[in-house]
Amino acid sequence: MKILTLSDVASELVYSPRIAERFGDIDVVLSCGDLPFDYLEYVVTMLGKKLYYVYGNHAQHNVMAMDGSIRTGPQGCVNIHHKTVSHSGLLIAGLEGSMRYNEREHQYTERQMRHLVRTMAPRLWRNAWRYGRALDVLITHAPPRGIHDAQDLAHQGFRTFLSFMDRYKPRYLIHGHTHLYRRDSERKTRYGDTTVVNTYGYQVLEIDETTLGRRR
Repeated sequence: MKILTLSDVASELVYSPRIAERFGDIDVVLSCGDLPFDYLEYVVTMLGKKLYYVYGNHAQHNVMAMDGSIRTGPQGCVNIHHKTVSHSGLLIAGLEGSMRYNEREHQYTERQMRHLVRTMAPRLWRNAWRYGRALDVLITHAPPRGIHDAQDLAHQGFRTFLSFMDRYKPRYLIHGHTHLYRRDSERKTRYGDTTVVNTYGYQVLEIDETTLGRRR
């Protein structure tokens, strides 16, 4: 299974008339926030694939469409904040936003994020009972604390994501929020059983579907 992951900045390689030529073999698209509605809608329209997303801390709201209607989210895309979904056997969950640094939307204190994770627990344990694993992929906007994050409050990661990985052991935690300006910047870090990926711009990941069965 091929996964196209997006975050924070519109890539010219994605936002291109050749998108289907470059990414036509993609099975699903995951967006980790802070991208314009029309960019995500373009990807969905041109690839014809399911797109799941979470909001970042700079999310658009109430965008006026060409017909004068008000859009509260990108059309044809599925918001999975605080939800779990199964896509062709791939178990995916999402958690939006960043560390709270002002009073705007989609920002959370560590305590608030911990509460969100706790209230997701019944669904994750239900997955574990039904599929033999709680989760394959967690998409977030912010990174885990100490992995791909920064020291300023706005760009600190959540410690809660570390305990999430310890407990539920997803294959991937995919995030955005941390902008990368150098080609040699670290994008992937292994933490326990999880590969943490900063998808700033875009990344293409592959998961062998034959390995999506029950595991401990």
